[in-house]
Amino acid sequence: MKLLRLILPGIAMIASTYGLARFSFGLLLPDIQDSLQFSNLTSGTISALFYVAFCFTITISTIITIKKGPRKMIFAASLATLFGLLLMGLAPNIYILGLGVLLAGASTGLVSPPYGAAISLWIEEKKQGTANTWINSGTSIGIILSGLGALLLTPHWRITYFIYALLTFITLLWNLKIIPKQSMYSTRMVLKRGDYSIKGVEGSVKLSTASVVLGICSAAFWTFSRSFFESAGSYEDWQLSIFWVVIGSLGILGGFSGSLIEKKGLAFSYRIATVLLSFAFILLAVSPEKWFIAYSAAGLFGGSYIFLTGVLLVWGIRVFIHNASLGIGVPFLLLAVGQVIGSLSAGLCIGFFGYAFTFILFGCASLIASFINPKKKQTSPSI
Repeated sequence: MKLLRLILPGIAMIASTYGLARFSFGLLLPDIQDSLQFSNLTSGTISALFYVAFCFTITISTIITIKKGPRKMIFAASLATLFGLLLMGLAPNIYILGLGVLLAGASTGLVSPPYGAAISLWIEEKKQGTANTWINSGTSIGIILSGLGALLLTPHWRITYFIYALLTFITLLWNLKIIPKQSMYSTRMVLKRGDYSIKGVEGSVKLSTASVVLGICSAAFWTFSRSFFESAGSYEDWQLSIFWVVIGSLGILGGFSGSLIEKKGLAFSYRIATVLLSFAFILLAVSPEKWFIAYSAAGLFGGSYIFLTGVLLVWGIRVFIHNASLGIGVPFLLLAVGQVIGSLSAGLCIGFFGYAFTFILFGCASLIASFINPKKKQTSPSI
């Protein structure tokens, strides 16, 4: 299969699941909260459903993809996204909203493993790293669209979700047309049934530790950077939305992580990404009241985070060399586990010490994470 034939619908699907269904919620939350009248505690509880659903469904998706192949899981992710967005748009109360959030969060867990499997099946080996990282960068496209949606359609959050649902439906049809049916599977299929354990797999401990630590660190920025930015100066709503768009715009550069890995190696790419992630935290902590510096921090975070998830993705596939689905499922699952821990700990830290200290602390933690790096020489995935 030609590279772009699989990458483009893959990018669109990741944009729908991660960007429109998941990350748009934080931007639209103030208007949703005003409309449905619920507390900040309820907001936090509903937001946590994204992570809970992700942790559960990425495990299920990994196992089913190994047994059945990628097409069914990509279709399931599309439906979860579509119905999640529709329920959030129609929600008359917090219970229907929570159900929609649960489905939207589930879609992100369902969608990641099957694309890794599809790439290992139908893209030639030397292009697989590039394909994985570019599809992963679809998150940035979705973040940009969600930022523009908040900018143009505020406070019409219901209309925004309906538009997102329409885009998701188009993406669903596109993917069903492109992803081959089971009868068309290659005889070179690398997915193997059997042992799903990471125990004893060389490099799995480092990969797992790095994923959790980076999940903890990144959650602080995802959850609280916009609030930090808003509290630091007299910003208009459009400036707050642009902050999010900047994160997504620079995140597209994360698609180049596959090329850098090929040229400079996995260890070098990982260190660069973690150091830049650390700088993003510290930069925002220094001068959040200056929009140029705040936007620079947002761009640095967006680029380094998407770049870093691409690195973890390639690292995982190289560790679990005979099982691309497990190679994506393990680091992404542990990244989400870390983000649950990070959101809670950052919230407590902000309550006691304030935004600036918390962001500096988490920035330093990101810097420490740079030492949990992959081996300099890592075997490339084979088919």
